[in-house]
Amino acid sequence: MGNRLTQIATRTGDAGTTGLGNNQRVSKNSLRVHAMGDVDELNSHIGLLLCEDLPADVRTLLVEIQHQLFNLGGELSVPGFELLKGEAVLALDEALERYNAQLPRLQEFILPAGTRAASQAHVCRTVARRAERHVVALGQEEAINDAPRQYLNRLSDLMFVLARVLNRMHGGDDVYWKSERMQRGED
Repeated sequence: MGNRLTQIATRTGDAGTTGLGNNQRVSKNSLRVHAMGDVDELNSHIGLLLCEDLPADVRTLLVEIQHQLFNLGGELSVPGFELLKGEAVLALDEALERYNAQLPRLQEFILPAGTRAASQAHVCRTVARRAERHVVALGQEEAINDAPRQYLNRLSDLMFVLARVLNRMHGGDDVYWKSERMQRGED
């Protein structure tokens, strides 16, 4: 990664292709580019979430996730390369366990709503799921490492849990789906 961009508008993509980290040119509509774009979008949404009032531990976790997403994007940009390590997946597992232990058990589905921070965490969750789908599709066409797929899967789960944590930050709660079953009082 010694070369850094000094010129942003290179016009090399005007024909609908983009360069990968190994200097290979591929269509901007390739599965690899879709996966890279979704990871980039996810990282941007996490950056937006970081603009919110967050507990210090959540902020630290999200900043680390942004760095790992850069590793994931770098790995996707160079076929056959590994940047995202299994330890990053384990760190998400630990965070999931820690934050989920603070929450009451869900009795019903929740809506992606509540506070602005929680709602943004839900946006991050849905973008992580889309990125995961594109990484899975890419893995069906080309050999890729397991860690990118696993990381995105855990991250989407963690963003769901963090949305619930953020809804409770100032005494709030989840926004529950008003299903017919709940309205009838069935369990």
